[in-house]
Amino acid sequence: MDLESYWIDKIKTSHIGDDGAVIQEKVYAMDAFWEGTHFKREWMSIEQIAYKAFIVNLSDMVAMNATAKYMLLTVAFPKDIDKKLVKRLSSAISELANSHNIEIIGGDTIGSDKLGIVITMIGESKNPLKRDTLSSGDILAYTGVLGDVKKDLDRLFEKERIPDNSKFYRPILREDFIKAVTPWLSAGMDISDGLYCDTKKMLSINNLYMKELKVIPPEIGESGEEYEMLVAFSAENLNRVKRIAKLTNTPLTIFAKATVQKQESYNCPSWHF
Repeated sequence: MDLESYWIDKIKTSHIGDDGAVIQEKVYAMDAFWEGTHFKREWMSIEQIAYKAFIVNLSDMVAMNATAKYMLLTVAFPKDIDKKLVKRLSSAISELANSHNIEIIGGDTIGSDKLGIVITMIGESKNPLKRDTLSSGDILAYTGVLGDVKKDLDRLFEKERIPDNSKFYRPILREDFIKAVTPWLSAGMDISDGLYCDTKKMLSINNLYMKELKVIPPEIGESGEEYEMLVAFSAENLNRVKRIAKLTNTPLTIFAKATVQKQESYNCPSWHF
């Protein structure tokens, strides 16, 4: 067990385990976006850093079928960042919040040796999409095309340039699809640690296993920070889900079926400390 999993196990409550915590009709979610862990400043402009920090947090709201209303913002500033960059960062985050009708209601600033952005989003949902509601026989599928983020990350490590529209810089969120399809889903979560790890996570929470219907190679299954959606639904809802995917222009790939029969799941290497 890595330290992240060990830590979560030690503080776990009934609200921990989904992309966000559901309390009544409110959804709370927080993510950190840290230099040296999630990005390098030589890879990205300050606007790209602001965009991805914001979007990976918004992804938790989308994954929970919640509408974000408010956000708390904490920024760790290194000594080598100047006021011009700070102004550009604040402008970029403010514009993103305004464009999504999200009000910034507070936060904090601290000094650090690295640039870090921590966002807590608060949203509302009358029908939150959760992870622990998977049933045996449910079909597992993912949205979009996976694998390009890992390829582009490898290129960045090789000091190569990647396109400005790379999903590493600009994840694609499936908000329209999730809002329309949630009544027909059994469970769902965003794909942040890779399809292999997140599928294993969802199965483990529900004490289930999987029967593979489509071979997923490592270059797809191990591609993290995709922020596409992993969804599950009963076979009787298959046509509805496919129809909604088509109407919302959402690529959908069916790859497995949940089962109570004990069998080998995906190998999930730990990317955490």
